[in-house]
Amino acid sequence: MKFDNNIPIYLQVINHLKHQIVVGTLTPGDKLPSTRELALKFDINPNTASRIYKEMERENICYTKRGLGTYVTDDLQKIHSIRTELAHKLTEDFITGMINLGYTTEDLINIIKNRK
Repeated sequence: MKFDNNIPIYLQVINHLKHQIVVGTLTPGDKLPSTRELALKFDINPNTASRIYKEMERENICYTKRGLGTYVTDDLQKIHSIRTELAHKLTEDFITGMINLGYTTEDLINIIKNRK
């Protein structure tokens, strides 16, 4: 994964994991890599990997079973809200980018309507 220097690494990895959950690569109840494995996979500091899981637990995206590991939430409503959150972010980025290119709201509506 190539990191954007303008966004904290831990947030980028969290967003990557959220995306994997939403698209089904990671399913409810799946065991996540250990913090050490996560650190190796993304070539990040183990403390950053630990922070990622702590933040995800705080957001109820995952849970830890002591001695067994960290798992994707079983809460389908939470997964749906993550999907909605990611969709809003993509939409906002698209709209902002298009407006910065000089497109109007009407132009955007036409582009979407005429999309093939």
